[in-house]
Amino acid sequence: MEKFCEKIQYLRAQKGCSQETLAETLKVSRQTISKWELGVSEPDIDMVVALSNFFHVSTDLLLRDDYRVEQAANLDRIAISFLNSAQDMDQVSKELIAILRDGVIDDTERQRLRYLVEKIDDIMAVASDLRNMLSCSQSM
Repeated sequence: MEKFCEKIQYLRAQKGCSQETLAETLKVSRQTISKWELGVSEPDIDMVVALSNFFHVSTDLLLRDDYRVEQAANLDRIAISFLNSAQDMDQVSKELIAILRDGVIDDTERQRLRYLVEKIDDIMAVASDLRNMLSCSQSM
């Protein structure tokens, strides 16, 4: 069972957002966010709706103890990353074809190839994350 305070901490961390940034967005103080995350207080219903909009999650996920945020947020995040990776892979393929078209790789193209190899490594890491997440969710 996850408490509201844990969900807010987790979602904020997943989004890479500071308490200060979240507070500015919601037009509350940083101390208010801190109190929510410590479980000292909870937001009113309007703030719960604002939080659900900000984190792109349902109010049920925020309010119900039986909704686990980690699995839902992680799988969604990884699936979106995988979709973006598929688009990246299409671009990488086009760039590789353009580089190899003349059959000679100059220094500029060599530099570009290094970048593309790094991009492919990133894509493979996302695919691996998705594979692992799907394996974990099947075993639950």
